Amino acid sequence: MSGLAWLEALGPQRIRPGLRRTRALLDALGSPDRSFRPVLVGGTNGKGSTAAALSAILSHAGVRTGLYTSPHLVRVTERIRLGDADVSEALLDDALALVAAASGPGERGPTYFEALTVAALELFRRARVEVALIEVGIGGRLDATNVVEPDLSVLTNVGADHLEILGPSLADVAREKAGIFRGGLPALVGTEGTAPDAKAVLHAEAARLGVRLLEVPPSDRWSGVFPLPGAHQRQNVALAVAAARALAPLDDAAIAAGLARTRWRGRLERVTRRGRRTLILDGAHNADGAEALGRWLDAEGLSGRVDLLFGVLSDKDLPGIAGPLCARARRIVLTAPPSPRAIPPDALKERLGAAAAETASSPEAALARLEAQGPGAAPVLVAGSLYLVGEVIRLLEGESG
Repeated sequence: MSGLAWLEALGPQRIRPGLRRTRALLDALGSPDRSFRPVLVGGTNGKGSTAAALSAILSHAGVRTGLYTSPHLVRVTERIRLGDADVSEALLDDALALVAAASGPGERGPTYFEALTVAALELFRRARVEVALIEVGIGGRLDATNVVEPDLSVLTNVGADHLEILGPSLADVAREKAGIFRGGLPALVGTEGTAPDAKAVLHAEAARLGVRLLEVPPSDRWSGVFPLPGAHQRQNVALAVAAARALAPLDDAAIAAGLARTRWRGRLERVTRRGRRTLILDGAHNADGAEALGRWLDAEGLSGRVDLLFGVLSDKDLPGIAGPLCARARRIVLTAPPSPRAIPPDALKERLGAAAAETASSPEAALARLEAQGPGAAPVLVAGSLYLVGEVIRLLEGESG
């Protein structure tokens, strides 16, 4: 069995918090995580954008950089970048085969996310990466990525997501996310998007651990060069710039040139196609993300002028996600993202109490129905789940292929 086939057999939906399995695998491979300077990037929203921006800055400045993020939208190779490029299937398959050989059977073996984390760190070692930017999966304290000893920790914000694992309160979530802090080392925290009680927990944890905590406010300084739209990106880019300056001696010109190269799909991504409707793809999958998307629609004059293609997973805050988006849509088509945790369209319609909403058996069917209005119609907003956004991107690639 190939490494990639072994990975798929693990099943991507399993979550088993804890560091023991990941640490044991890394030790068996000779501790690849100790061959570079790690940076952990956590938070409820924006951590992927922040990590991608930081990667673009450092890579353009000549720092050998690795980037590990999750989830992927279309291909698993998207999760690991070496410099500006996604890792090849061949390289990832080889690293995963090594992880598989070192793994134990059954419950002793890693989860999908743990296996990929170990493979990413091994690939970073092979590529002689100098700085590895590692996006936390869920929480922080017991997330597999927290096996590394970061030179720097970055926390974008603390919001209400994954409460069934990290909660029940925001203070609990903050405590879990503060688990990526390390005593005597710096941590950067965004000033936006975190309630006062959660922020107080972050400061208390930093004081307990002896962490040098620096709050970073949002900045308009880079809005002319940063390609990702939305006012909420001001916080993410400010954190990326602060982290880059903590890691390397960079001037404004180098930072601007790097930021301009940031690549991060499915975040307010506008897709125009000849003879087809314009699509706006956004991975908003929690209440804070949906509110940010709603504010962007207002600012762009698109409220009430978009058709919404919407799907969501069963463990998400449905009212918090759907409310800001459905209120701004003129037409709503509900479907199921490609995940066993997805809410079926009919059940989604019933739970929303949206009598006027339509349902479609698949994202492909929903998109075809919306396309029937013709290219001059209002944009189609695809939101509610990164899995849904990824499936629509896959369909678009099939069109262009």
